[in-house]
Amino acid sequence: MKRIICIIMTLFIVMGIAAGCSQKQDIDYLVLVNKENRLPDDWEDKLQTVTVKNSLGDDVEVEKEAYAAYLKLKADLEKEDIHVDLDSARRSVAAQQDIWDRFMEKYGEEYTRTYVAVPGYSEHHTGLALDLYLNINGVDVYLNEDMVEYPEIWARIHEKLADHGFILRYLEGKEAITGYGYEPWHIRYIRSADTAREIRTRGITLEEYLNKLPATDVAPPRDSE
Repeated sequence: MKRIICIIMTLFIVMGIAAGCSQKQDIDYLVLVNKENRLPDDWEDKLQTVTVKNSLGDDVEVEKEAYAAYLKLKADLEKEDIHVDLDSARRSVAAQQDIWDRFMEKYGEEYTRTYVAVPGYSEHHTGLALDLYLNINGVDVYLNEDMVEYPEIWARIHEKLADHGFILRYLEGKEAITGYGYEPWHIRYIRSADTAREIRTRGITLEEYLNKLPATDVAPPRDSE
């Protein structure tokens, strides 16, 4: 009997540890990271990612559930002969700090603050922000100035996002709210397809949906994530 009790207690302990680990890994898929909202301090400890190689030969790190949803989106688009790949996704705070320091040393503070996201305040830290690029007739189109030449393709891509739990993050005309210019390639995983559809139907930003608008205009003349 004592042995049975010991076994049962051991199982409860193991289950408790497993549950604790599972709970530790939970992240908020609606987390808001922008110029006024910093990445949560414990985010990188909880984040689970996968690293994949794109058609350009670059490694791209993505939050694991967001990547699974992206693969479904990609397959859905391919049914309509639209082909995309991942240009970039997660960028660690440390990596962003390195970029920041190099720009500060080379260009100074004013230039750096205009063109580089402050470390800790880039949505790319979450692993939920994905930058896409196109493949047109077998040719990779990944430069921003080239990708904007295909608005009709981006429009068709945007129509599919919500079905897979994604939203277009930086809308045209919403620069004062998001702090960034229109980027048709920058999508954000929020998990819930219903919520994504509501955001798309209402034509609002994540800030507006969460009712967390900036106190003032946060968009500089030009900016980049």
